[in-house]
Amino acid sequence: MDTLARFFTDNIPTPAMLLSGGPAALLWALGALYLSGSLKRHRRWKTGYTRKVFHFLIFSCAALVSWRWGLPGVCLFGGMTSLVILYALIRGDGHLLYEGIAREKDAPYRTHYIVMPYLATLLGGIAANLLFGPAAMIGYLVTGVGDAIGEPVGTRFGRHEYAVPSFRKIKSTRSLEGSAAVFGVSYLALLLGIGLLSPDALSLPVLGKALPIALACALAEAVSPHGWDNATLQILPAYLVTVLMV
Repeated sequence: MDTLARFFTDNIPTPAMLLSGGPAALLWALGALYLSGSLKRHRRWKTGYTRKVFHFLIFSCAALVSWRWGLPGVCLFGGMTSLVILYALIRGDGHLLYEGIAREKDAPYRTHYIVMPYLATLLGGIAANLLFGPAAMIGYLVTGVGDAIGEPVGTRFGRHEYAVPSFRKIKSTRSLEGSAAVFGVSYLALLLGIGLLSPDALSLPVLGKALPIALACALAEAVSPHGWDNATLQILPAYLVTVLMV
């Protein structure tokens, strides 16, 4: 408990950071969710696409913030994003912000499958940072880019579906096509993250080592319970990069 308490107290954003970065972070999160809802309502995009638009914009921005401003910046950005999600949940069914990330196929548990991925994101981010420090940024990228590609590809091209565990009595499926996309894009996300953390680290051996890590990420996404892959895909790549890339 002391370690966890220290984690939060050591990474509280400074007043200057709150004043300079808070409004920008809030506007980014609000704009990302507004864009997702607008694409669904006005462009008739499926929720499998719009939900991942929000997912991609939030996680990729978190990775950028982590790289530039460190963990206090990520905590600030996460707090502002949480306020936007809370507002969408309060407004509920039919509101543009809520509909941008609420899947119809998750009914009658649509709110549950907004809250659970949020909690998974929070827990995964805390665990990755506590255990693996700066390598947590790689988890943001793999989750934000690699995982984000799976659902849209599966929605558009998925022909070979398979069932995944669910804690609620709803049918949840993924597709081999989506999982293949997770593998390919996770590989690119890993290389980007490694390059940002240590520009001199990229080499032929590292390119080879990143392949099984990307495969492990795709397999973890494939078997993660519905709504919980945001946790596994933050922790696993940060761990494997820490272990295998030293």
